[in-house]
Amino acid sequence: MTLTAPRGKKRLPSNNGAETQEEVKMKKTILLGALTVAGLAATAASASTLDDVRARGKLNCGVTTGLAGFAAPDANGVWQGFDVDMCRAVAAAVFGDPMAVEFVPTTGQTRFTALASGEVDMLARNTTWTYSRDVDLKFEFAGTNYYDGQGFMVPKALGVTSAKDLDGATVCIQTGTTTELNLADFFRANNISYEPVPIETNAEGLQQYGAGACDAYTTDASGLAASRATFENPADHILLPEIISKEPLAPLVRHGDNQWGDIVRWTLNAMITAEELGVTSANVRELAAAAGNNPEVNRLLGTEGELGAMLGLSADWAVNAIAAGGNYGESFERNIGSSTPIGLARGLNALWTNGGLLYSPPFR
Repeated sequence: MTLTAPRGKKRLPSNNGAETQEEVKMKKTILLGALTVAGLAATAASASTLDDVRARGKLNCGVTTGLAGFAAPDANGVWQGFDVDMCRAVAAAVFGDPMAVEFVPTTGQTRFTALASGEVDMLARNTTWTYSRDVDLKFEFAGTNYYDGQGFMVPKALGVTSAKDLDGATVCIQTGTTTELNLADFFRANNISYEPVPIETNAEGLQQYGAGACDAYTTDASGLAASRATFENPADHILLPEIISKEPLAPLVRHGDNQWGDIVRWTLNAMITAEELGVTSANVRELAAAAGNNPEVNRLLGTEGELGAMLGLSADWAVNAIAAGGNYGESFERNIGSSTPIGLARGLNALWTNGGLLYSPPFR
């Protein structure tokens, strides 16, 4: 099936397996960005992030410009969401106060520069853990907090049931993301063509998609579900069945400050382990009041051992992190789970004991 272009749009011819000028330009842009970010990261990582955060009195956390369920201000201007909970948990671990956070909106283009330059202390915003971002851009990923994959959303009226039916389509795509290259790879592998409609933010993408400037919108499947939930008539739009990539989304920090990387990593692990051990925002203070019969719960909550001191934090750092927004499961269900408008199932993001991939190293 070949789609009809919107008025004023010209379809690209099939490239028959050859790289298009758009792909070459895309790769050059990513390379130049990588060189700039790597240089900034080498400079910013020379200081102790924990000392800087404490001296400032708050955590600067980079988030999206707005994605329902993950990170967006509510009606009162207070940031809420799954990624927001990660930021607040780190702030609570450091300060004992989950509100000691400054949320810094970033786009796919600006997020890495913001982190590398020290404008933010960490990113918690649907960012895929890749080899080049880890090794070349000099970022440290603190562990996957959402196993995702790239998908496609189209209006039901378009009449397509598979991404392979999108030959000749216009596709809204965020610049500076892994989705750009994944999209090019998918269409090239299937010997079909597309015309990219570049966008900077999710809000811009939804505006363009809603106005008919593109036939399809592609990004992480979780982001598509979150965006569709905000539509006046969500049922008028469908997510196509193809998942064309692995997108392990993870919070990240700069290379070169192992202590800070450990704090973010083990805060995430604390939230995951708490779910596995039945520690919740409702019972964590009671469980932490005195050592119990489970040694790992005791170590996690600081009633046994010196795990907090190893991080340079107080003994109750994990208690504060869990109390802030709950364990991993609580945060997932409250923000993006099956009972929310977004309606995401746990799937791969279930605990390993429930058939998922979620797994924390032991607290010992």
